[in-house]
Amino acid sequence: MRTFWLSLALITAAYLLFWLLLLWATAAYSPPEVWLNTVMKPEIRYAAALSLLTCTAAAAIALLFAVPIGYFMARCQFRGKTLLDAALDIPIVLPPMVIGICLLIFFQTSIGRSIEQVISFTYTIAGVVLAQFVVAAAFAIRTMRGTFDHLSARPEEVALTLGATRFQSFWHVALPTARRGMLAAFCIAWARSLGEFGPILVFAGATRMRTEVLPTTVWLELSVGNLDSAVTVSLAMILIAVIVLVAVRATGEKV
Repeated sequence: MRTFWLSLALITAAYLLFWLLLLWATAAYSPPEVWLNTVMKPEIRYAAALSLLTCTAAAAIALLFAVPIGYFMARCQFRGKTLLDAALDIPIVLPPMVIGICLLIFFQTSIGRSIEQVISFTYTIAGVVLAQFVVAAAFAIRTMRGTFDHLSARPEEVALTLGATRFQSFWHVALPTARRGMLAAFCIAWARSLGEFGPILVFAGATRMRTEVLPTTVWLELSVGNLDSAVTVSLAMILIAVIVLVAVRATGEKV
């Protein structure tokens, strides 16, 4: 028995060591003065500011969809639920480039062109938010579904017996108890938006000082052979990812 657990511990240690070596090699590649010079570049600061803005917007919109959808999937029983559950996971399993192509083609249809007459998405900042939202929402929905699955429905049923409507039970009972899950869903959607690259590149482009966000900055810097800047931006994204992970863990939710 002891040999079995020791073997599993060694496998775990080897996996963690592999990732620690990757992070160490990345952090040690460039000296601190290179980091400072990269951070001071106007295009890098623009990309960082735009990333913060678009990720927050995408995560907030994703949460608006994730809460009702997650509650519906957790509390309602109906025929075809398994199929719908699988359909909600489609953005998770699709290759990122495919999602970008789907968005690009959709906005070439008559419906898409009609939408673009009201608000332009293709190769705009709004397009960045939409590309991030499409993927991030699926992860937020998974999180909220898990949250409501683990919350007892009994308090809501008691509220119904006391004369509350289903909406009142949802608003005054379910939502307050799900606040930790909502925070976790927002953080996960935010982090997923930050790392999104494929859909943004295809649908919104990577125009400097316009639709450039941190993942596309890494690609742009690599494309011109500026590996130091690409590494610095990558380290910044790693640091942000760690902070978000700690925040999610602090809510008690598992990712």
